[in-house]
Amino acid sequence: MMDMSTKLATLWPEIMLTLVAFVVMVVGLSPQLWMRRATYGIAAFGLVIAAILAATGSPAATGDLAVYMKVAICLIGLALLVAAAEVPDESQTLVMGDQAFDPASTSRGEFFGFLLLSLVGAMLCAGADDLVWLFLALELTSLPTYVMVATSRKSIKAPEAAVKYFFLGAMAAAIFLYGFALLYGATGTTYISQMHAIFADPNQGISHLALAGLVLAIVGVCFKIAAVPMHFYAADVYQGAATPVTTFLAFVPKTAGFVTLIVLLNAATGWSIVDNTPAIATLLWILAVLTMFVGNTLALLQDNVKRVLAYSSIAHTGYMLVGLLAGAGPAASGGFLLRNGLAAILFYLIAYGVMNLGAFSVLGLLKRAGEEAETFDDLRGLAARRPALAAVMAICVLSLTGVPPLVGFWGKLYLFGSAISAGYVGLAILAMLNSAIAAFYYLRIVAVTYMSEPNDDVVVSPLPSRSGAAMVSAAAVIVMSLAAGPLVDASLHAAAGFQTQPHMPAAPRPVHSEPADHDSLEVSGVNGEALPAASASEASDAI
Repeated sequence: MMDMSTKLATLWPEIMLTLVAFVVMVVGLSPQLWMRRATYGIAAFGLVIAAILAATGSPAATGDLAVYMKVAICLIGLALLVAAAEVPDESQTLVMGDQAFDPASTSRGEFFGFLLLSLVGAMLCAGADDLVWLFLALELTSLPTYVMVATSRKSIKAPEAAVKYFFLGAMAAAIFLYGFALLYGATGTTYISQMHAIFADPNQGISHLALAGLVLAIVGVCFKIAAVPMHFYAADVYQGAATPVTTFLAFVPKTAGFVTLIVLLNAATGWSIVDNTPAIATLLWILAVLTMFVGNTLALLQDNVKRVLAYSSIAHTGYMLVGLLAGAGPAASGGFLLRNGLAAILFYLIAYGVMNLGAFSVLGLLKRAGEEAETFDDLRGLAARRPALAAVMAICVLSLTGVPPLVGFWGKLYLFGSAISAGYVGLAILAMLNSAIAAFYYLRIVAVTYMSEPNDDVVVSPLPSRSGAAMVSAAAVIVMSLAAGPLVDASLHAAAGFQTQPHMPAAPRPVHSEPADHDSLEVSGVNGEALPAASASEASDAI
């Protein structure tokens, strides 16, 4: 455990971004149009400073994992902010030119402030060392997105999607909070490092109560990552929200959810899940298979491209669950990405965020009768009218398919390779089969873009920020495809740093039995080594 001053020193990026969010909200109340426009620049500046602080500051309890994820969240969050720059103008009555500006009808400050607060929540998940902290961070990630969905467009679909999203989110929060309560009841502590020491102690291990708590926590977090059985909201919410907000939902809550699962599984199993908790291994195996097949099968049945990408997001969650299971296995200690499922997930999260951003940004530029264009019919002949945007869509979609040598191929290779290295050959084969199924609907997007006559009812909106985000995303996909070395090294470093973090808490309270007539207590560390003995009185004082 860290003392308060040390912990605060690790939170400067989050503190900075929270202050910027409050400033953005206050400036957004100004009656002056130019000041409300400045909220976008202030938010972008805050993300840049937060990224610098995260890269140069003190590591959190999760070590290099927190540094890696915080920097990644800030940088991709900056790209998401750029893509969403025009959302408040499209969804509110912000009138330019010689018409009157009505400050009561705009919400730029609120929208960008909530966007920043959701990013803060995801960053806090990456550095969490306590169940209470983890719960609050997860809710901070989700709560602003409910408002962002509801206010992102004028269509009645937006508030309808927000209501569905909110109630299912509340149910999921209750489930994983109940799981956290059971974990606390089983261990007598909310500190994740102390829980790890208890679970690693062969005299105590993981009780049935703790196992039930872990199962409930995993199922509840499935909502954040859009995994079966908590996936039902995804298609409706992705379709109902404005396209840039959909892009945000596809990355930020998913990232927070996977970081949470990584932290919990490390605490519970020490990456020896097959040996320590075969029930959890079976649960993750089932979740991965169902999530892949449900996502890809339902995507095949859609005519709405946003719904296709929503179910695609579910399928990609299944792929990453394969890496999570492999990363929690005995092969995770390897220094090569094909043997390290945890590092493969960290790499794939970044790649997926960039690929998704490009595809959704292009889709968000298309309008039919003033509304967002969403169907395959709306994409017809885009290459004939706007070849650059069609190229961006093709690059990002082919990368999502896993076509070599694009970065999506390398991401899937690392995920599936780690599963094979961990002994899950059958699961890896099922994942590759699902990737082949996904090629059908991804290639359908490319085909209708390049091999159909243009749809004259669809126009391309002149939104410079969204166009820039699309171009930058395609460029990032190409760069990551050809020169992924630094990102691979960073993901391996983050995974290795997290796995070897010296979780050295004060000796936890024994759960199954109280020591009798002993002057000292011995507790196992992260890798099974015995920690220095402490007297019984010192242990009780520490607790």
